[in-house]
Amino acid sequence: MNDTQPRNTRARERFLDAILQSAIEYLDGLVTSWNEGAMQVLGWAPEEVIGRPGAIIFTEQDKQDGIPQREMTAALDQGGGTDERWHLKKDGSLFWASGQMMALRSEDGAVEGYLKILRDRTDQHEAQERQRMLMHELSHRMKNTLTVVQAITSQTFRNSATLEDAAASISARLTAYSKAHDILLQRDWLATTLAAIVEATAESVGIKESGRFRMHGPSVEVGPQAALAFSLVLHELATNASKYGALSTEPGAVEMRWAVVLHDGLERLAFTWTESGGPEVKPPERTGFGSRLITSTLQSFGDVVVDYWREGLLASFEGDLRKLQYKTYADAAQAD
Repeated sequence: MNDTQPRNTRARERFLDAILQSAIEYLDGLVTSWNEGAMQVLGWAPEEVIGRPGAIIFTEQDKQDGIPQREMTAALDQGGGTDERWHLKKDGSLFWASGQMMALRSEDGAVEGYLKILRDRTDQHEAQERQRMLMHELSHRMKNTLTVVQAITSQTFRNSATLEDAAASISARLTAYSKAHDILLQRDWLATTLAAIVEATAESVGIKESGRFRMHGPSVEVGPQAALAFSLVLHELATNASKYGALSTEPGAVEMRWAVVLHDGLERLAFTWTESGGPEVKPPERTGFGSRLITSTLQSFGDVVVDYWREGLLASFEGDLRKLQYKTYADAAQAD
């Protein structure tokens, strides 16, 4: 028996516990040991992988970037190389792993191989990513909400004749905005239906059960941003109709219709608000904040047109359904 055999045996014993928890043992970059844990995590049986390059568990990009070699160099120079990155399984799927590369040395310090320890951290990584995305989305929503509240407050004060009028208008607009938030919270802030927004509007002006607020259309889901925008626009239309339009007189009524139509192969939402039975309509002499709010709030989703017909106001909207259904600000940013 030569001297290297007991030396190698002792080296094996020193790292036995570590090897039992590891995925791969290397010699000159080739796999020399592949334990049960490695087979369960990565999918290859020992006979399928022993003798092959250890780099097979790295992504193609990491291999091009020389990550396996960097880890081995770090293990030599610093005693160990750690990483947190995606790795490959036999079936080509990815999993997130925390890993450490260590040099196996004999008692005299000679390098006998390398030990790669891997721990599957996919669940933890995905949970952290979800948390990060939620916090990012929450930040966007808070900023957007504050921007909307600031615009409503400042513009309402600017266009109101008295402080009492301003306070009443601000309260009503923020209440409508708040109700839209409540509706979204019931659906985990992912989406709601256009019908739910319309019904909330009817309830806010006290005519939900009157039969004067009619709606016709298929079940269409819209994302949080579009839901809030529709809520503000419909509240403004309903408020104006109650004060000056069809809902200001008993025979008057409002009818809303919407449908999903195809234009150039893309689904678009077509929505109309039609007033009838009210006093004769005249175009406003000046464009107030309410009118600007109606036309501008939904412009990022599509085209809004308001026509002041003598028989009653007609407001129409048509926009890209895909945009209307974005669930997060990240969705919108990626699409742009």
